[in-house]
Amino acid sequence: MTQTFWLTSAVLILLALAFIVAPLFFHRSGRRAEMDLRNQNLLAYRSRMEELDREFEAGAMDEESYRQLREELAGSMLDDVPDAERGVLESPAQVRGGRSSVAVALVSLLLVPAAAVLLYQQWGALDDVEQFRAMQEMTAADGDRLGQMQELTAQLRERLEENPDNRDGWAMLGRTYMRLEQYNDAAWAFERLADIIEDDDNGMAVAWGLSAQAQFFGSQGELTSEVSEAIENARSINPDEVNSLGLLGIYAFGQENYEEALRYWERIVEVAPDHPQIGSIRQGIEQAYQRLGREAPNDDAETASGPGVTVRVEIDESFRDEIPADTTLFVLARDAEGQGGPPLAVARLTAGQLPADVRLDDRFNMSPDNKLSDASEVRVQARLSRAGTARAQAGDWEGELDEPVAVGDEQAEPVTLVIDSQLVQ
Repeated sequence: MTQTFWLTSAVLILLALAFIVAPLFFHRSGRRAEMDLRNQNLLAYRSRMEELDREFEAGAMDEESYRQLREELAGSMLDDVPDAERGVLESPAQVRGGRSSVAVALVSLLLVPAAAVLLYQQWGALDDVEQFRAMQEMTAADGDRLGQMQELTAQLRERLEENPDNRDGWAMLGRTYMRLEQYNDAAWAFERLADIIEDDDNGMAVAWGLSAQAQFFGSQGELTSEVSEAIENARSINPDEVNSLGLLGIYAFGQENYEEALRYWERIVEVAPDHPQIGSIRQGIEQAYQRLGREAPNDDAETASGPGVTVRVEIDESFRDEIPADTTLFVLARDAEGQGGPPLAVARLTAGQLPADVRLDDRFNMSPDNKLSDASEVRVQARLSRAGTARAQAGDWEGELDEPVAVGDEQAEPVTLVIDSQLVQ
C-alpha cells in the first residue's frame, strides 16, 4: 500500500515539474527560431543591397531610382529586423533570460519534490489511509482465515496506537477482538474508544458498556471489580446504557434475584425496543417470570419474522433424569461457512421446557453487524449449562446437528436436535 502510494506521488510530482519546466525551454526554442528567421531576412537584405550597388555602378539605373530602392528596402527590413543594424543574434537581456530559465528549471527540480514530501508529512493523512485499508481487509477476512485476521488485527492496532484519533478504527478493533474471543484486548480497545469520544456522551457510555461486556465474558460471567467499574462508568453517563443493563440482568438472574433481573431487562425493552438482541432479552424476561411463578405479560412483538431456522430440541433419555429443570439451555446458530467466533444468534430456555420447538431468526442476533438472515446455511448447537453461562464448561450437556441447516423465510418442519453428550473437560 505504501509503495503504491509513493510511486503514484512520484508520477504526479514529475507531471507537475513538466508543467513548470517545459514552457521555459519551449519558449527559449521559439525565440531561437525567431532569431534564425530574422538572420535569414538580414542576409537577404544585404544580398539585395549588394545587387543594387552593382546595378548602379554598371549604369543600369539612374541615381534617383537607386536611392529610392535603397530607402524602400531599408524600410521593409527595419520592420522585420529591428536589431539588424546592430548585427547581433541575441541581446544581453535575452542571454540573461536564457540563463534564468535554466536556473528556474534547476530550482524547480529540487524544490517541488522536497516541498511535496514535507507538506504531505505535515498535513497528509497516510496513517488514516493505511488504517482504512487494514479495516477493509479485516472486514473481507472470513472466519476460516483466523491466522490472517489475527495478523490484520495486530497491524490495525499498531497503526491506531500511532494515530489514535480514529473512532471507527477502535470500534472495529474491539469488535474483532470479541470475535476472536480475546476479551481483555477487546475491553482495552473499547476503553480507548471511550477516551477519544468525550464530546459524545452517548457514544462514550456505549463504549464503556461494551468494555464491561468484554470483561464480563472474559471473567466467565463473574461480576468482577473491573466489570463493575466499567458498568459504573457507563451508567454515570447514561443510566439506561443497554449493554450495562443487560449484564446486570444476567448476573441478577444467575444469583436467582429474578425481580432485579426483570427490572433491568424490562427497562431495556422500554428504552431500546429495536435492540438487536431484544428476542433473547424477552426470553430472559419470560423465564424470570416462570421462576417467580407468575404469568409473563403478553407481547405480540415476539412473533417470529424474517429468514431463520426452526429446530426441535430434545434431551437424550439416557440422562434426562440427571438434569435439573432449571438448568439454562442455549441454542446457538453459527455461519456454516466460518469457523470459530461468536454465534450469529442465541436463544435461551431451560431444561424444563424441553422438548421444545425453537425458531432462530434476527430477533436473537448477537450483533447488528452479523445477522442470521445474511447467512445461507448455519450450524446449530444446543448446550445445557450448569453455570448458566454461554461458555462451554466441563459437566455441560451438548448436542449438535450433523449437517448445516438452510436459512429460509418460511416456517419449515423443524429439524430435530438431540442433546446426547456431556463435556468431560
